[in-house]
Amino acid sequence: MKWKRGRRSGDLVDRRGGAGKALGIGAGVGLPVILIIIAVNLLSGGGSGMPDIGDVLGGLQGGGAAGQGLPPGADPDAKLVDFVSFVLDDVQNFWAGSFEQSGKDYERAQLVLFAGSTSSACGGATSDIGPHYCPPDQHVYLDLDFFKELKRRFGAPGDFAQAYVIAHEIGHHVQNLLGIDDEVLGAARDDPDQRNELSVRQELQADCFAGVWAFTTYERDILESGDLQEGLDAAAAVGDDRIQEQSGQRIDPEKWTHGSSEQRTRWFRKGFEDGDPNVCDTFSAESL
Repeated sequence: MKWKRGRRSGDLVDRRGGAGKALGIGAGVGLPVILIIIAVNLLSGGGSGMPDIGDVLGGLQGGGAAGQGLPPGADPDAKLVDFVSFVLDDVQNFWAGSFEQSGKDYERAQLVLFAGSTSSACGGATSDIGPHYCPPDQHVYLDLDFFKELKRRFGAPGDFAQAYVIAHEIGHHVQNLLGIDDEVLGAARDDPDQRNELSVRQELQADCFAGVWAFTTYERDILESGDLQEGLDAAAAVGDDRIQEQSGQRIDPEKWTHGSSEQRTRWFRKGFEDGDPNVCDTFSAESL
């Protein structure tokens, strides 16, 4: 991916330099959850229907204070942090433009870098949980060691694999701003048997949103040869079936909450090929 180092994003909060530890919520999580998850949604919701994305995002074109992180000269991951900063701003600038064309205000999320564990409005963030978005505080939480796991353990190397992770999590932020989080929570509360399927549809929509942003990198000629495949490999790596298989478990679709490798790559590719967030309405799709 063609990118340039510059001033670090004002939406990047670096807590790796000794921020306080959080009460861990990773203990006891069934799978060794090195995957991209949506955090516990503490927002109250209502209603039964999914919002019409087309009503909110009519067109497509494409803040906060920094934390006390490691000094760049003493940070072995300084280049990676700069890359995360670049992608974070690029993804959010795209969504801000899309919202503006629809007459909506885009509230920027913050991305928190941490090592091991840190506090969050969702009860705490730990490395075991993996990268995730917390709706109550509108923060994405990321331990950079996840990218090493993505390469070594899951066979998904490359900078665009890392970019996919960030774009997916910001996709969850977009869902939060559109009210989709509240709708999913309300629908799951009304029909608990549909909880897992709703979660899968929500995750696949975030994958599709990530693909839409990826399309803009192609349009702007910052996508390099092999980048798209890196993103697809990353999406496949965190499929529920792949996680179950690597954990020595029986592949059981009834327990999926994020979608299979095939589903995740297909929806990411759909967003990339169409370049339009309106095609990402996974909640109306008859089949996933």
